[in-house]
Amino acid sequence: MQKALEGMKVLDFTKVYSGPYCTLLMADMGAEVIKVETIGKGDETRAFAPVRDGVSAYYNYLNRNKKSITLDLKSAEGRKVALDLAKWADVIVENFAAGTIGKLGLGYEDVVKVNPDIIYASISGFGQYGPYKDKLTYDAIAQAMGGLTSLSGLPGGKPSKVTPAISDAITGVHMAYAIMVAAFHKQKTGEGQYIDVAMTDVVFSILEGCVTMQTLLGVNPQRLGNASLAAVPYDVYNAKDDYIVIGAPNDSLFVKLAKAMQREDLPEDPRFKTNLIRIENRAAIDAIISEWAAKYTVAEIEDILNAARVPVAPIKSIAQLVNDPGIAAREMLIEHDNPVHGKVKYPGNPLKLQKTPPDTSRRAPLLGENTDEILQSVLGYSKESIDELKKNKVV
Repeated sequence: MQKALEGMKVLDFTKVYSGPYCTLLMADMGAEVIKVETIGKGDETRAFAPVRDGVSAYYNYLNRNKKSITLDLKSAEGRKVALDLAKWADVIVENFAAGTIGKLGLGYEDVVKVNPDIIYASISGFGQYGPYKDKLTYDAIAQAMGGLTSLSGLPGGKPSKVTPAISDAITGVHMAYAIMVAAFHKQKTGEGQYIDVAMTDVVFSILEGCVTMQTLLGVNPQRLGNASLAAVPYDVYNAKDDYIVIGAPNDSLFVKLAKAMQREDLPEDPRFKTNLIRIENRAAIDAIISEWAAKYTVAEIEDILNAARVPVAPIKSIAQLVNDPGIAAREMLIEHDNPVHGKVKYPGNPLKLQKTPPDTSRRAPLLGENTDEILQSVLGYSKESIDELKKNKVV
């Protein structure tokens, strides 16, 4: 079966999460991705937990379907190899701190001289321009500076970041989309272009109605824990045996919820007639639902509300999810046979395309595993040239 991005050649200078997740999405769809890693060390996530026998499953998840070449980019010879790869590529993706790759002689202005039609994509914390462009960034910094941390956590409590590196992930998705837009433009016009995506911009862009609460109403949104700023009831409640999530964010669902609770009077209560009024009386309606939920187990509440067509869910742990029939049915756990770990399961690809589904079959590479293959088959270097590069510790 032909893959959607088959024939697209991607040179990947990224590390950690945002960039590797972007190129992972492209690799799963058939793009040929060559990952450039620091000689002798590699992507820093090769040392990120979970690690067993010196090999990181964190790295292996984010770098399947890619090939690895090690290069000393600070050397003149390493830069030449990188520019040769840049000539080969259709797309370059990098996520160094703003300006860093340019100092190595591999920035957009350098590459466009040897490959005028290149699509060159830069991910950074704060973008390539602006007052914060020189700040170093990881996910926690982007969440804090983008507004997400201020909104996360219990009311009156300490701000809390979302535990998984959500700003990295969503930036990777946004960049993958931007690259597809640029590729479509290039298909029509023949023109490549430069793409600048900042993690904090992406975080700020997904804050739902929180920004317009300030700009429209002059209200600075505060932390609400698991509740919603925009709709009520929508929260985590205590059942008899565990926690459960109940969401009835519109008036019709609230009527269904009230009926399922055998409280048909609630939608007629002046405090609860509409969503906007319920927001003003959040504590009162949450207290009523909490009192009802405490009488039943999670399973019982699920049965009652599923039958009533009201959104409801138990809070599943990772241990539960890796054995969940829904995860299995949607092929969201895949298995790779790693040379060190043996068979290990990793998250699959959530995109389900009818004609061009993702292919997640190839494991992540060992450090520099494909160096000789890339130098020989992609760049046409002779064995003598490769041996010289190894002798000089360039590769």
